Amino acid sequence: MVQGTPNGDAPAIAGRAGMVLIVGLFFLWGLANNLNDVLIAHFRQVFRLSDLQSGLVQSAFYLGYFCFALPAAYAAERFGYKATVVAGLLLFAGGALLFWPASLQPSYPFFLVALFVIASGLAFLETAANPLVMVLGPAQSADRRLNLAQAFNPLGSVTGVALGAALLLSDTPATAVPDAADVRLPYLAIAIVVLAWAALLIATPLPPAATRRERVEGDGGILSGVGALLRRPRYIAGVGAQFFYVGAQVGIWSYLIRYVAAELPQFGTQHAAWLLTASLLLFMAGRFVGAALLARVDGARLMSVFGAINVALALVAALVGGGVGVAALVASSFFMSIMYPTIFVLSLRGLGPLTKPGASMIVMAIIGGAVLTAIMGFISDATGAITLAMLVPAACFVVVALFARSHRGEVAR
Repeated sequence: MVQGTPNGDAPAIAGRAGMVLIVGLFFLWGLANNLNDVLIAHFRQVFRLSDLQSGLVQSAFYLGYFCFALPAAYAAERFGYKATVVAGLLLFAGGALLFWPASLQPSYPFFLVALFVIASGLAFLETAANPLVMVLGPAQSADRRLNLAQAFNPLGSVTGVALGAALLLSDTPATAVPDAADVRLPYLAIAIVVLAWAALLIATPLPPAATRRERVEGDGGILSGVGALLRRPRYIAGVGAQFFYVGAQVGIWSYLIRYVAAELPQFGTQHAAWLLTASLLLFMAGRFVGAALLARVDGARLMSVFGAINVALALVAALVGGGVGVAALVASSFFMSIMYPTIFVLSLRGLGPLTKPGASMIVMAIIGGAVLTAIMGFISDATGAITLAMLVPAACFVVVALFARSHRGEVAR
């Protein structure tokens, strides 16, 4: 048996198996996140929603991240990363199972509650998994290591959109209203996979960093850590940058199908979803290319260049439209690829025992996906032009580029 080998290989083998399971988490929450982009189009038809109303899918989802990020950080501090991840998987599965009774009503608010529960589980996963990947190796290569792990996130995103496009969307005439019951089997399958992943993780020993419990600065635990972080302007700038980045990313992907339908009406809804899939494939390619470039180029410098490019692409989508605008939005995904993990690393760099509460506040910044997507929906409804809504992500990328510029040349410590 491996456990009995005298050369000490067993812990290393178990550690590698644990890392595979942890990297798999990035795939799972990518699938859940981007299946929402298809749900928006599906629910828009099922419940006859406006752009603002359909955008509430993302508002409910990212509100869950916001509300549960600090509890997740407390769990990581009190029980360690592994227990936090398992709790997140159980919440994730529970939310997916709620899609079945929601479809029996059918009730749009009930679906939003189910999405909120899923997101609460993902808040636990992201709060624990991102810093865990960072601490399992030298600080100098943390951004490269996290970008590599995050490369599996868009693979899950592509799977989620492809699954949703195949099962939830069609190019039938507008008079053929889809059925809310279409969501049952996809989310039941997701729940089964997630529960199986939780069982595997429980049975697999992880390195000590995965179960280590730490107290943050002061006697107040996680709350004192938050107070200490609020006195660090550079960290708060990172939280702000993540808020605007996630808002831009979620907004573009949430309304890409809607944008294509408006600007290229000859495309059906299902074909528009495949364009979203192409966008996510570019995002995934960008993650791998970015991980390679970060071996030679400073992460902040590379992100400042990518941010400037995306400002230009979002402006083209907003002001030019048509096929050119669609191409610009699709291309922007490649340059978004390194932003989330790079902002994460730059914001947490040097925090030491404040890393866990720091990670939770970065995850709370994901609320940008709720706020800014809703603003984009409001602009689209008010002006009757989904193109003008793309001015919002253009402004967001300006903030990201400026944050990156302020960190250029920093040395990991």
